[in-house]
Amino acid sequence: MSGAAPSTGRRFAALAALVCFAALCVTVVVILVQNLDALALGLAGLFVAVAGGWWVITEHMPRRAVGIAGIVTGIALLGAGVARGIDGAGRITLWASVVVVLLVGMLAGAQRAAARELEHIDARVRPGGPPQRAVLICNPISGGGKVVKFGLVDLAKELGVETVMLEPGRDLEQLARDAVARGCDCLGMAGGDGSQALVASIAIEHQLPFVCVSAGTRNHFALDLGLNRDDPRESMYAFRDAVERQVDYATVNDRLFVNNVSLGVYAQIVQEDSYRDAKLQTTTSMLPEILGRQSEPFDLQFTLPDGREIDGAILVMVSNNPYELGPAPHNAERRRVDGGELGIFAITTSTGAAAGRLLTSTAMGQRRRSAFWHEFTAPSFEIRSRSGDALAGVDGEALKLPTPMHFEIHPRGLTLLVPAGNVEVAERRRARGVRVRDLIALAAGREPDDYAG
Repeated sequence: MSGAAPSTGRRFAALAALVCFAALCVTVVVILVQNLDALALGLAGLFVAVAGGWWVITEHMPRRAVGIAGIVTGIALLGAGVARGIDGAGRITLWASVVVVLLVGMLAGAQRAAARELEHIDARVRPGGPPQRAVLICNPISGGGKVVKFGLVDLAKELGVETVMLEPGRDLEQLARDAVARGCDCLGMAGGDGSQALVASIAIEHQLPFVCVSAGTRNHFALDLGLNRDDPRESMYAFRDAVERQVDYATVNDRLFVNNVSLGVYAQIVQEDSYRDAKLQTTTSMLPEILGRQSEPFDLQFTLPDGREIDGAILVMVSNNPYELGPAPHNAERRRVDGGELGIFAITTSTGAAAGRLLTSTAMGQRRRSAFWHEFTAPSFEIRSRSGDALAGVDGEALKLPTPMHFEIHPRGLTLLVPAGNVEVAERRRARGVRVRDLIALAAGREPDDYAG
């Protein structure tokens, strides 16, 4: 950021956002104080339900039946807590709901106004104009056939882009290298995240721009870039608009990934051939063996930033930029992909009681205070194992990698071409991640010194 002081308008917006935030906190505290008994009953129900759920997924009958009973009991307690809260605070429910909704809306608007320069993405139209010899590799079966469904080959022809089909038995890496050998000046991939990472690695190796076309099933990379996952045709116009963005990529033992690497439970499950076609059935059948009382602790060790040693975490995730985690890790998103740091979180629960305590802490917004949760950022990270290797899910691809496993972030090492409207969407996503201390600095008349803009 420049040294210039923020404008009066931005200072006022930041101050308004802080006032709305404080008012929202006070309103929530008032509601909770008037319903402490209902809150305690609900949290007790949550703890019992989660502990029961742990037994259901990690045990066989008859202990699984005990877990089912725990879920039923916990849900009943949760329901009783909700009913008690409504009965005890009926007179304030309506006005409190209205106030909370109004304050959230006002907070979002003021925050957006204050952050409009903090969130700026450094993007520009490619100096040489649109690529002249671009190649798009298409996976015709990815995403249930999105390449055909959305007519991406025909659209590519209109845009002057050569398409190469990834037919069964063809080597994706070789297809990308062949395109480079033919003299392409831009590489694109229409497929899932694993394919995106591989083709992006070839683009980086040859200093070529890369186009991500969201034609996979989940396309988390496209989501976090602010691209339209529902209509991959929008991504295709990157070849025409040629707006350049510099984003980070990460590596594990020199293998590139764009999203994350998972170790522990998830990594072990995705190794099964049946997982692709029967995810739920495979998961439920394997969890009792992986997490049950007779299972061995996971052979994973790492060191926290404060020097503490962690051994046996059931889940470790290392990501290309940190995720903003929701109530559960699976609904996480990244606000940005150019912050220059890895995101790391690990879970060390091993019993139903521990799982219940962790989720109860999460429900109270205190997940980071739990002894079973570890979350931090770093430019590099290392995971060890006594056996010398570990199973890993790298952007969803099932692998076994040698240890120590070294992770590293590569700040703004990937040149993307995106459609013209992408920058505005990405900046709106980024604004949601502006911190309270950034707003305090703006209201005080100074730009946040450590904002990674």
